[in-house]
Amino acid sequence: MKTRQELIETYPISWSQTKIKAFRKALLNWYDQMGRSLPWRENQDPYSIWVSEIMLQQTQVKTVIPYYQRFMTTLPNVAALAKASEEQILSLWQGLGYYSRVRNMQTAAQEIVTNFDGQFPQTKAELLTLKGIGDYTAAAIASMAFGQVEPALDGNLIRIVTRLFEIDHDVTKAKTKQELLGILYQLIDPDRPGDFNQAMMDLGATVMTPDNLNINASPLKEFDLSYQHGTAKNYPNKPKKKKSKSQHFLAYYISNEKGQWLMRQHQEGELLQGLWHYPMVEADLVIEAASQDELSQPFIEKYHVLEGQADRLNLAVRGHVKHVFSHRIWQVDILEGTWPKDLPLGDNLEWVDLDHLSDHPHSSLQEKMYQYNFDLGEE
Repeated sequence: MKTRQELIETYPISWSQTKIKAFRKALLNWYDQMGRSLPWRENQDPYSIWVSEIMLQQTQVKTVIPYYQRFMTTLPNVAALAKASEEQILSLWQGLGYYSRVRNMQTAAQEIVTNFDGQFPQTKAELLTLKGIGDYTAAAIASMAFGQVEPALDGNLIRIVTRLFEIDHDVTKAKTKQELLGILYQLIDPDRPGDFNQAMMDLGATVMTPDNLNINASPLKEFDLSYQHGTAKNYPNKPKKKKSKSQHFLAYYISNEKGQWLMRQHQEGELLQGLWHYPMVEADLVIEAASQDELSQPFIEKYHVLEGQADRLNLAVRGHVKHVFSHRIWQVDILEGTWPKDLPLGDNLEWVDLDHLSDHPHSSLQEKMYQYNFDLGEE
């Protein structure tokens, strides 16, 4: 990775210093009047900024706010996060998805306690040594909490800069990102680097959005080549995403004579690790035409139960949910059944009382499946 000075020298812009200062003034004046009021902007606490930035990855601001507030109330500082139980952090994260984020956060918090005496590192280079913190997050924390002159290159900044300068290179390429960083190092306000980054993010989120091509409200239109040429729709240039892989599963909603539900905690290395769900098996069946034996067999083989007694579950089709991850789609058929009271449980299975469901962190996929149990229909 090139240094800041090397990036500036490699990707110089043709703007005069007067124009650069006018650009900064236009952007920051707009931000001072129109910037979003968000709870993590109430102070410059690096922990607050870090929590918000990790939550905002792949998640909309309006969704994040209540999660952020609950997380900060429960785990208000690095030390509290470092010593929290996995069950607690998963419960606080429940519904946000991408659970590796919060696991990495806890590891990073423990690294801060161990390697930095509990004090948040202040430079981008030091922040990059922490688990789960990449270039963008490190730059965001360094600039917003510590006033470091570091551009935080997220999707909003990529879109704005490529439109400003009509840069048509593939923005998924590392070289293009270096070019954009080189430009931003020349544009960023050295006196207000954190505000500069947040102003660009807000502008990209509210005015210079992916779909808003008639950006008369933009404070940067006099600097924006794509606005002047009517070419905003061409930027940024990024290849179309590959079609997500679709997988089919059977989920077994099984109860016993005590009214308990059969649940399984996903094991280490599995997708949704540490979270609780109905027992699930990947199986591609036309369930409407399947026999009791065909419906039960995947469950029997995976959990080593009910050998030769497939019909004792009395399975019936309960419903279907579709769940979209970033890189795959799960099509899940829910089967309802009753557990024979004289049989032991299989591998990694556990009975859970209805009033203890909240003690078992689960994903939004399981939340969708719960809808059928309470006869609320599919979301």
